[in-house]
Amino acid sequence: MDMFIDGAWVPSVSGSTQPVTDPCRGVAFDTVPRGNAQDADIAIRSAAAAFESWRKVPMAERVRIQKACAQAMRDQAQRVGEALNRELGRPLPACIQEISRSADLLDIYAEEGLRLQATMSLGAAPGEKTIVTRDPVGVVVAITPFNYPITLLMFKLGAALVAGCTVVAKPAADTPISTLLLAEIFHKAGLPKGCFNVVTGSGRGIGDALVTHPVPRKIAFTGGTAAGKAIASAATGTMKRVTLELGGQSACIVCADADLDKATDAITRHGFANSGQFCYRVNRVYVERPVYETFLDKLVAKVGKYTLAPAGGDGDLGPLVNEKIYANSELQTRDARDKGARILLGGTRATGPGFDGGFYFPPTIIADATHDMLILTEETFGPVLGVCPVDSPFEGLAHANNSRYGLAGFVFARDLALGLTLCEGFEAGSVWLNDIQRSSHHVPFGGMKESGLGREKGRYGVESYLEYKTLYLSYEVPS
Repeated sequence: MDMFIDGAWVPSVSGSTQPVTDPCRGVAFDTVPRGNAQDADIAIRSAAAAFESWRKVPMAERVRIQKACAQAMRDQAQRVGEALNRELGRPLPACIQEISRSADLLDIYAEEGLRLQATMSLGAAPGEKTIVTRDPVGVVVAITPFNYPITLLMFKLGAALVAGCTVVAKPAADTPISTLLLAEIFHKAGLPKGCFNVVTGSGRGIGDALVTHPVPRKIAFTGGTAAGKAIASAATGTMKRVTLELGGQSACIVCADADLDKATDAITRHGFANSGQFCYRVNRVYVERPVYETFLDKLVAKVGKYTLAPAGGDGDLGPLVNEKIYANSELQTRDARDKGARILLGGTRATGPGFDGGFYFPPTIIADATHDMLILTEETFGPVLGVCPVDSPFEGLAHANNSRYGLAGFVFARDLALGLTLCEGFEAGSVWLNDIQRSSHHVPFGGMKESGLGREKGRYGVESYLEYKTLYLSYEVPS
C-alpha cells in the first residue's frame, strides 16, 4: 500500500518500503513506503496549498463535510476494522467499535465548530471597535501510536479540520493501513485533496523531517514520554505549537469501605482492555489492608475468566503488537518475581497452537508489589497489574502522586467526602470515582507533569488549533 498525498496514492520518492506485521502470527502481510524528508516535504507542501482554500471555506460547509466523513467512517467500519484487526491483533468487534466511536468524536468536533464565536468589546470609544477573533494555526503534523490509531488520530484530525487547518498524519509503523484507508474514505466523502495526507516511515526518518520542517505550525503527538520530549525540543526551533499526550502510570486507590465487587469489575475491565495497551489504564492499585486479600481474591477470579484469542480464533484479548512491547510485560513481571512479589495470575508467555508465532502475554496480577519494582514505577503498556497494600488511602495517594506521570487516577470509596478529597488530591488530568468509564468526547483529556502538554476533545480540543487575533477598527462617526 502506498502513501496518500494530495488526494492520491503515491509511493515514496526512494521506492523503499517497510513491512507491516501480523502480531498474531509474527509474520509480515503487507508493506508501506519507508518515507524520508523528501516525502515529508511533498506532503507538507500539499497541505500548505490546501490550507489557503480550506481556511476560507465557511464553517457551515466545513461542518457538513466533516459530518459526511463521519458517516463514511460508519459505513466503512467493517472494512477499516478488519484492517485494524489484522495489523493490531485486537479482536474484530473491538476494532469495529473503535471506528464507530471515532466517528462520534468527528461529529462532536463539528458541532463545536458551529459554536465558535468572535467577541467585540462594548467599551470602545466612538469611531473605534475592537474585535477578538481566531484564525486556524495552519498546517498540522499529527503523529499517532499503534494502540488506538484511529481514535487518537481523530483527537487531532477532527479538531484541526473544523478549525480550518490541514493535516499531515504519520501513523505508527505497526498500524499504518487503517489510517491510509481512512484518508481515501474521507477524500471520497468530499474532503478536498491535500486536507488530510498520510505519510509512512520511521520516526527518526520521516518523523524528524515532519517535526523540523519550517512550514507546519503545530505538532500533535500521542506516544511515549521520551519521544514527546524530543518532539517538544525540536519544535522550539521554529516555535511550533505542540499538544502532547504522553505516557502514564495511572494509580487506583481502593478504600476499606469500597464496594469491592464494583471496584474489581471496573479494574478488570479497564486494566486489561486492548491487552493493557493504552496510556490511561489502571497500572497499579493501592488497597487498604483490611480488604486487601478479599480484593485480590475477587480480582483474580474475574481477570482469570479472560481468554486469549489465538491466530484465526476467538477470545477476549489479542496479542501485544510487537516483540518490544511484549518484552516490557515480561521484564516487569520477572523483576517483581525476583524481588519477592506474588504472581497470582499469568506471568509467562502463552504458547501452543495459535500462540507460538505471536506476541501473547496472558493477563497477569502481581500482589505485594513494592516501589523498588518496575510495575509500580514505570509504564507497562501490557496486561500486567501491580497491587500494593497500604495502611491508609492517603498513603496510597502519596504513592500515586510520587511519580513523574500524571495522566489519570481512580478512587473507590463509599464515603463520598473521603472519595472527593482523594480525587481532588490526585495530580492527574482525569480522575474517576467509584467507576471507570471511557474518557468522554465532550470534556478535556490530557496529562500533568511528564504525561503531556495541552488538552484534546470537546471545545478544548478545537480551541488548541486556533490562534487569537485582535482587530482594531477605526471609522468616522457621521455627524
